[in-house]
Amino acid sequence: MPDAMTELLRKEMQCENLLDCFHGLSELDKEVFRLLVEGDDPMTVDEVAAEIDRERTTAYRSVRRLQEADIVERKQVSQEGGSYYHVFTPRDADEIADAMQRTLNDFYAKMGQLIGEFREKYATVEEHGGETGTSATQPDT
Repeated sequence: MPDAMTELLRKEMQCENLLDCFHGLSELDKEVFRLLVEGDDPMTVDEVAAEIDRERTTAYRSVRRLQEADIVERKQVSQEGGSYYHVFTPRDADEIADAMQRTLNDFYAKMGQLIGEFREKYATVEEHGGETGTSATQPDT
């Protein structure tokens, strides 16, 4: 169950916590993201695995989650002879932040709608002597 909003507001948070909040990323995912951000060049999954000292499959799953969250991009690098490999880079910080802002705006709009529904539902209850489920359009029987 998520923390109550008032608890979240009281917690000391850092900007990296946004990756948890918006995308549900694990500590490992955040470590891989930081690694990709701090790296000078795009990295392969094998390079990520070596840096985080984990198996290739573990590194791949983490990079894949970052890609699914749309905060990391995969690029294909072609080699002579027709072979290729993939490298991963973080998306631009402004693009990631703008996407989080849009999500927050959508969340805010949804919560506003639900608060309005709450107000309407329970204002109606008060008007009818506290009977739950009673609305102004239902006739008394």
